[in-house]
Amino acid sequence: MKLFVCQACGNVLYFENRACERCGHRVAFLPEKETMSAIEPDGEAWRILADKGESRMLCRNAEYDACNWLTDPGEGNGYCRACRHNGIVPDLSDPRQLAGWRELEVAKHRLFYSLIRWKLPLQARQDDPEHGLIFNFLADDPNSAERVMTGHDNGLITIALTETDDIERERRRLEMGEPYRTLLGHFRHEVGHYFWDVLVQGGGKLEECRAVFGDDSTDYGQALRRHYAEGAPPDWQQNYVSAYATMHPWEDFAETWAHYLHIVDTLEMAAEFGMEVRPKVDRDGELTARIRFNPYEARDVEALVNAWLPFTFAMNSVNRAMGLRDLYPFILSPAVVGKLGFVHGLLRDVTRSASRPGKP
Repeated sequence: MKLFVCQACGNVLYFENRACERCGHRVAFLPEKETMSAIEPDGEAWRILADKGESRMLCRNAEYDACNWLTDPGEGNGYCRACRHNGIVPDLSDPRQLAGWRELEVAKHRLFYSLIRWKLPLQARQDDPEHGLIFNFLADDPNSAERVMTGHDNGLITIALTETDDIERERRRLEMGEPYRTLLGHFRHEVGHYFWDVLVQGGGKLEECRAVFGDDSTDYGQALRRHYAEGAPPDWQQNYVSAYATMHPWEDFAETWAHYLHIVDTLEMAAEFGMEVRPKVDRDGELTARIRFNPYEARDVEALVNAWLPFTFAMNSVNRAMGLRDLYPFILSPAVVGKLGFVHGLLRDVTRSASRPGKP
């Protein structure tokens, strides 16, 4: 994630800002330019200061304070690039469900920032009725014992609204023995399943992927039952980024994909702040990193890992000094780095292909 600047006064803006805290200008995200812009009323539309005064509409979800993006030129349904992928949303007349949906939208928009930065193919259900990417945000039915489960099914990603309840999310994290559980983590994991379909199976990379992650044709239901009955093998950290990744190659890919997005987005933010890690006791330079590069343009995964390990060592130490859990409580073994390298290659191929002359 980047830092942004208000075109009206030069103040620093953050991705979730609705207004500049210095001059009061309303601000919005311009997805095709990947930047925040100060905007001014122009009839029913808004004049964009970052785009030579062109006018554009705010997303329809701005009226619920759930979106701060501008629509694309000529967008007929009134929704931005992120919100056009919404299917079912909660009951917005219920204040608690509205508040929960807003939290989900914050995480979803951060996800779409990364997807757009990678120039990934994003077809909504109206573009591809069978396989397009769509999100259903569902609340539990108080009259039913069944609970909504977060998951992916052929482009349909369901996110349980109850995950926005901090207490409930922490309870589930502890029950499942997870060191990390966030809304953004859910979005990144589930969209990994979608892009396995698009980039691996649909992109002719299936055999290459199986050579790295294993045979995905093994029975998923059986693997799921075995995982919850027996748990992860004792030596799982040698080959997997999380215990859940041991369950099935599909979950291994989705977990690795999510961690790759964690790493790239966080390193971009660190680079925006010009962060540098230089421990006084580090005589060999293994814990030293100067984060000045764009991680979206990293040549190889080693460049990312070489910055990530010192950065997270420092941030974990700072968190412990505050009595908090580690920022990144995971181990990147050589095998895991190899899997991250596979995801890196997939995304680099997409970016290079989208940047070729003649591409739309």
